Amino acid sequence: MFRGKAESSSLLPSGGAMSRYDFVREEAILDDLLTKGRVTVNDLATRLGVSAVTVRKDLDLLEQRSLLRRVRGGAVASVPREEDAFESRLRTDAPAKRAIAQAAAALVNDGDVVAIDSSSTTFYLASELTSRTGLVVVTNGIRLASLLMERSDATVILPGGVLRRASGSVVGAFSDVLEGRGRVKTGFFGVSSVSRSLGLLELSTEECVAKRALARSCDAVVGLFAAAKASGFGLHAFADPGQITALYTDDAVDPGFAAGWEGSGVEIAVVPVERNHTTETSEVPA
Repeated sequence: MFRGKAESSSLLPSGGAMSRYDFVREEAILDDLLTKGRVTVNDLATRLGVSAVTVRKDLDLLEQRSLLRRVRGGAVASVPREEDAFESRLRTDAPAKRAIAQAAAALVNDGDVVAIDSSSTTFYLASELTSRTGLVVVTNGIRLASLLMERSDATVILPGGVLRRASGSVVGAFSDVLEGRGRVKTGFFGVSSVSRSLGLLELSTEECVAKRALARSCDAVVGLFAAAKASGFGLHAFADPGQITALYTDDAVDPGFAAGWEGSGVEIAVVPVERNHTTETSEVPA
């Protein structure tokens, strides 16, 4: 959680250009909207540690970009477009996500028991595993479960919880469903950000709780993410550095990223990507 009055910090630029902190606030506001459907100025000011004036400015700018609709005291989601949102995430950095998924798929053998979360990168991974036989897949991803049901012989386990439409996932503290029922060989997780000190991070509290429950049941934890997430932002850690076995990202990552994990015991896989200029229309798994 943000602490203090961020806009008064000497770290923030005073110019007109959007700062990293502006972007982080916007991401947090949009995530709240996806989760709750409505946000209030006072709640956001408290949560983000900024003034009500700053929050109103953020909301006004987001409304100008048609990302929300302003109402008295706050804002609501402009138009519910959960399916479109997921499809959009699939197409963002699609070549990188596909290459990362192909590389990570080599970790999975016929008959393995694996956990796969509801992220867009792991959806690509699931599409790479449809030819595996005898898999047992524990997932909180509704779309991912449907993909495996239709295109593989995998046994798919969906822990009970609450459906989060924004991400097409089941969320909740379902660790009691998994504990004492055997171990999962490998868990594959998307992230909002990665931290050498905190581990794998999420923006949403609900997603964090669900991913933490999955990760605790895994013998190996693997993070899969496009290069931009290496310098992204997350509020909640769901797997600490000591739990992480490997991190898979693409070759657009900052050269210093791997060096930052030296001596941690975490394998860093930087996957080469063949890029073109048609990312927005790249084919995604059916």
